[in-house]
Amino acid sequence: MADNVLYDLAEGVATITLNRADAMNALDTDTKVALRDALVRAAGDDAVRAVLLTGTGRAFSVGQDLRQHIELLDRSPEETFATVKDHYNPLVTAITTMPKPVVAAVNGVAAGAGAAIAFACDFRIVADTAGFNLAFAGVALTADSGASWTLPRLVGHARATELLMLPETVPAAKALELGLATRVVPADELAATAGALVRKLADGPTVALGAIKESLAYAAHTSIVDALAKEDELQMKVGKSADHRIAVDAFLAKRKPEYTGK
Repeated sequence: MADNVLYDLAEGVATITLNRADAMNALDTDTKVALRDALVRAAGDDAVRAVLLTGTGRAFSVGQDLRQHIELLDRSPEETFATVKDHYNPLVTAITTMPKPVVAAVNGVAAGAGAAIAFACDFRIVADTAGFNLAFAGVALTADSGASWTLPRLVGHARATELLMLPETVPAAKALELGLATRVVPADELAATAGALVRKLADGPTVALGAIKESLAYAAHTSIVDALAKEDELQMKVGKSADHRIAVDAFLAKRKPEYTGK
């Protein structure tokens, strides 16, 4: 794993850290490849029961590295924008489809693709000094990294249109009001708060949490009839899990369940 993306697995939690603090965690090609590969690795590892995604320094990520971008653009626009298909789409797909929860600890500004990546996560714990900016139109580009899908589901179509067409920095308090943040905490409490949440999720019934995530994504683009059929399918699967039996036995015995993630 490249030094610009750190990967640590401990007690079921994969912590993935963007580590280009000197560049505000801008996403150059090496970083995008490393982040994509880290997320795919976490998604496919049964030992991972929850993922924490964060950054070092003053930024979560300011998005695409525009210095590298302009160099590539002068050489080949086709090569430049292949990054959407080759990097951004796979890493956002990994976040949104992995059968385990993903928590973003937003330590600083999240702009453009950096904001969109945070929005793809299941939870966003945001430092009170952080903010979001859907900066695509500011550099005369359209949304990518899943922003056209995630943003309307967080804030509604009209607000998503405003945030994308008239980009400006949304401070943490406003982000919480709009629904972009799950929780806003003092910056010095971010690591502890996000860590406690991801620990709780990792200790939870992983199969059930993954099924909840799958059912919500499926229901977002289908009819109630099809959503009910998907719920039936997933409930049958989850009902056969070891953790379901553990949960029922613990409930009847009036004790806290100790889930296995299976």
